[in-house]
Amino acid sequence: MPLPLRLRYRLNRWRDSIKNFFRSKRSEKPAGRPRICPNCGTLVGSTSRTCYSCGANVSFSMAAASRSITRLLPQTSPATYGFLSLCCLLYGLSFVLTIKTAGAMPPAGGIFGLGRISGEILDRLGASLPLPFNLVQPWRLFTAIFLHADLLHIAFNMWVLMALGPVVEELYGSARYCFIFVLTGACGYVASSFFLHSSIGASGSLLGLIGLLLAITSRSSGIGMQMLRQQLIWWLIYTVILSFMPGIDLWAHAGGFASGFLLGKIMPDRQPSGMAEQRTARILGWSAGLAVAVSFAFMLLEYFGH
Repeated sequence: MPLPLRLRYRLNRWRDSIKNFFRSKRSEKPAGRPRICPNCGTLVGSTSRTCYSCGANVSFSMAAASRSITRLLPQTSPATYGFLSLCCLLYGLSFVLTIKTAGAMPPAGGIFGLGRISGEILDRLGASLPLPFNLVQPWRLFTAIFLHADLLHIAFNMWVLMALGPVVEELYGSARYCFIFVLTGACGYVASSFFLHSSIGASGSLLGLIGLLLAITSRSSGIGMQMLRQQLIWWLIYTVILSFMPGIDLWAHAGGFASGFLLGKIMPDRQPSGMAEQRTARILGWSAGLAVAVSFAFMLLEYFGH
């Protein structure tokens, strides 16, 4: 004989209540929003870890890391402003260390010596030295790019950086630009140390940017490129004249210019296109950044090891 309908309903409710009492009920999480692949820009699912289009890891990849870092930097010319900030930060640090070491502000000695940094401090912070020393401590080839001797030195170099850096960064992309800036500066100090010079400053990298742009303009016959080439030639003439002044490292300038000109001949003068070029550009940019970071880590070990 079947049970009455009302009694069956009550029995089913009791049974469900007993089951729920002994079983933990999982809280259902609301579905997340779809994400965009930082490598190729494809829309992927909220729970997807890899992009089905390019295969890149959405959360842990160079593309994702690059996207996270660029959010902290200015939207226009982030690498240029990053180099500017690093140079100014190190100049301020070296100036404070100079005052601390000397016990007083160093004598100005005219406009050319205003804010002069102690040579001992510059050596300890990573100035480029003659080749035998740089072979033992190759990190100096990178740290020397961001050190400057006095206020006029850093002011002139940062002025040129802000004039040329955004142009090259917009043309090549931030990742390639980082690689070009760091590599040409290091090549300049390789040439300088080969001729047994001690040197500092971003001049080698800046001459590298001039050489790069000069190589680009030599391939084009457009009016705009001709005007830019004439301006670059005048800049180069001024730089060569200044290179013969006392305290200016001609070979660092020459090494930076030659390496920049060579890069301008072999690298495409445009933003990276396609996933393969974007991946290569990120590898170059991260390699340059890693080289700088590791070099400063060795500098700190050397500085505090004394």
